[in-house]
Amino acid sequence: MERLLCALERRTERYLTKRKQVKEYNRNKKKTLLGEIWSWIDALIFAVFWVIIINQYLFQFFLIPSPSMVSTLNVGDRVAVIKNAYGTELYPAGPKIASSNRRVERDDIITFYNPEYDSKGPAFDILSQVVFMGTLSLVNIDKNPDGSVAERLYVKRAVGFPGDTIKFENGDVMIKVNGENEFVAEDEFRSANNLSSGPHRSVDMDDYLWLRAYGNLLAYDERGILESAPTYLRRAYSQIDQSSNISDFYEIEHQKALANTKLDPMDMDYRSALNSYENGIYVPEDHILPLGDNRDNSRDGRYFGPVGESDINGRVVLRFWPLSAFTILSDK
Repeated sequence: MERLLCALERRTERYLTKRKQVKEYNRNKKKTLLGEIWSWIDALIFAVFWVIIINQYLFQFFLIPSPSMVSTLNVGDRVAVIKNAYGTELYPAGPKIASSNRRVERDDIITFYNPEYDSKGPAFDILSQVVFMGTLSLVNIDKNPDGSVAERLYVKRAVGFPGDTIKFENGDVMIKVNGENEFVAEDEFRSANNLSSGPHRSVDMDDYLWLRAYGNLLAYDERGILESAPTYLRRAYSQIDQSSNISDFYEIEHQKALANTKLDPMDMDYRSALNSYENGIYVPEDHILPLGDNRDNSRDGRYFGPVGESDINGRVVLRFWPLSAFTILSDK
């Protein structure tokens, strides 16, 4: 890395020396409109080049696109991400160097590459990241088919670490730390380890009656036997809060897998899924399980699993916009 930075410094010195010579030459000759236009273009290219270099290797501005971290980070907030916190990425989504002794710490707010991202090809992936960085996150050319912005990067909190097992009971996180035999409720774990109080729940515990019923009924419907579903499930589902837009979809899928396993014990796909729901998510070596602080409205590691540390490209350290919400995030 040191050799790369030295080479970059030498090239920059030569470039600046040449620019100084060109400016001195232009100062002594008659100015033209074309010359003025080219001078502005040259300055713009130089500025964008350095913005991209700084964004790639030092820090990057990032726009929060979804409510998964509310209220630690709200939709539309702009944050600063330290890009070399866990090693230096050679190019967008490329390999990292100098990362062996720079590891993610529990509770860091991290940025990482979305495991469910639908790539449009390596050339476009790099181009879209360059445009995004070069415009200070103001322009994102990476769109979904419906026109919405594709989330190439996610922002979540690092919760599960290598050797940990994480499971969910009625939406509450239960943690069994590497080396321990018992699961501990996350609130208790956070209090004992002086961790952030940012993670929170939105779904009322009373709603789990109909959430579980809904998951069960989905299994009956999937098999075309909805009319055979027990009356108590229909009754429980009738208590659904129609005004609520937030649901624990993870618990719904859990109950669906449970019902399908009971309806057909030989369905190995659902038996495997149920095993994961019941026993929890194991975090392997060199991986992190990221979760959103807005636990009931976050697409996170409970759905796509642990992410490799090589896919983590930065740490969020500062919210600078809106100014009224300016916050240092190292202790959030």
